[in-house]
Amino acid sequence: QVQLKESGGGLVQVGGSLTLSCTASGRTVRDYSFAWFRGTSEKERKFVAAMGYSSGNAQYGDSVKGRFTLSGDTVFLQMNNLTTEDTATYYCAAGQVQSRAWDLYDAWGRGTEVSVSS
Repeated sequence: QVQLKESGGGLVQVGGSLTLSCTASGRTVRDYSFAWFRGTSEKERKFVAAMGYSSGNAQYGDSVKGRFTLSGDTVFLQMNNLTTEDTATYYCAAGQVQSRAWDLYDAWGRGTEVSVSS
């Protein structure tokens, strides 16, 4: 199984930017699709962005479209023009298919905290 580790979270002011990184290791990562979800509790995981590792085709949640960009072999999430509503724990996930549904992903990182202050 692939192992995931997020980094890059922190505290930023409204309008600022952060770049999150998801480092994957273990099984052949080119067989996986990767995604970012966010939540304020373990039971809440809202879709942020997803990308197939081989295809490079990205999709985004409506609330982040135009502000967040997903790219890179290690799955960087560039977050621009942040608002207080972006405050959450951000999780990297890997699965066999690219999907907006959190329960289709097999592997998860432990999350990285993002806090946006006004």
